[in-house]
Amino acid sequence: MDFRIEREKMVRIQIIGRGIKDKNVIFAMLNTLRENFVLEQNKKDAYLDCPLSIGMGQTISQPYMVALMTQCLSLKGVERVLEVGTGSGYQTAILSHIAKIVYTIERLKELSERAGIIFKEMNLKNIQTFIGDGSQGLIQFSPFDAIIVTAGSQRIPEKLIEQLADGGKIVIPVGSTSYQELFLGIKINNKLKIKKYGGCVFVPLISKSFE
Repeated sequence: MDFRIEREKMVRIQIIGRGIKDKNVIFAMLNTLRENFVLEQNKKDAYLDCPLSIGMGQTISQPYMVALMTQCLSLKGVERVLEVGTGSGYQTAILSHIAKIVYTIERLKELSERAGIIFKEMNLKNIQTFIGDGSQGLIQFSPFDAIIVTAGSQRIPEKLIEQLADGGKIVIPVGSTSYQELFLGIKINNKLKIKKYGGCVFVPLISKSFE
């Protein structure tokens, strides 16, 4: 299988074909090897139009959803970004092609370490990985210009709102454990102005804050 051809086809049909226009996002999708982030047995399916299991009850998101969430942040290359939910590391790698620096936090040590190895192999030097409860953010590195949450949440965690810079953006799936809506929040005078980008289904955000 020629992964380059499959990747270009994916971008043409699934990304550009569905209305993604941000040139930075398109560039990142073309230059990030998704096959590196899936399990060995799923490599042949790396560019299918669907999420894939990465083990431990977690998934790598559908390519279009990765592109849409990234486009929502309107990154220009100077931003400090917090990602909640490293997972496979694919979304992190996409962000790293556009943002100045990406801080990514994952509650599952095995996934975080696996992603970290891939980042090193791909020479992605502007990523810092952390293990912990992502809903608490990383206050020591705040404020962030953008925050992306790659798990479904009952609500937007207050700690993340607090750690978002004024004028910054947060993109997060909000809803039940079985269905969410993709929210884009823009922080203006310490309040979020919300835009909605349709339905989605993500694994749940696990946090003591929601117990």
